[in-house]
Amino acid sequence: QAFSELDRLKDKLAVGDAVIEKAAYVYRKALERGLVRGRSISALVAAALYAACRDTETPRTLKDIANASNIKKKDVARCYRLLIRELDLKMPVVDPVKCVARIASKAGLSEKTKRKALEILKRAEEGKISAGKDPMGLAAAALYVACVMNGENKTQKDVAEAAGVTEVTIRNRYKGLKLHLKL
Repeated sequence: QAFSELDRLKDKLAVGDAVIEKAAYVYRKALERGLVRGRSISALVAAALYAACRDTETPRTLKDIANASNIKKKDVARCYRLLIRELDLKMPVVDPVKCVARIASKAGLSEKTKRKALEILKRAEEGKISAGKDPMGLAAAALYVACVMNGENKTQKDVAEAAGVTEVTIRNRYKGLKLHLKL
């Protein structure tokens, strides 16, 4: 049952075989450790898939996975934390740079704006202002700043929707970027 669910999510989220194999591996580990008893299989499968995306640096948000599997984001997050804790998984931090291309194509932004956003993120990284911030939110804000600088006609709402973050997140990150990078 778990593996047919993974197959279904693979198509829905357009992730590669390597991600699915990793998710199956994490799920099997959870089975062996008896973590499945009394828990929703679907939520654990979704959490294993999110862990696999993080591990392979495939930019899919918790929200993407929750939506695709029709499970509350809160429940997927809870299962994900359980997996991390019980299986002692070490997760790489998602690089906002990896999120830029995905958001830019969803929002229909120009190559020039994309390049500008990457430049902004690089400066943010050097100035240590990106540490501990949600990578999707940071990438979205950098893209929005780049839109403004390039006179590309996109609203905060357009960029927020493409990134799956709120406009408030973009505004907060935008303020931080402008302040520290003197844009």
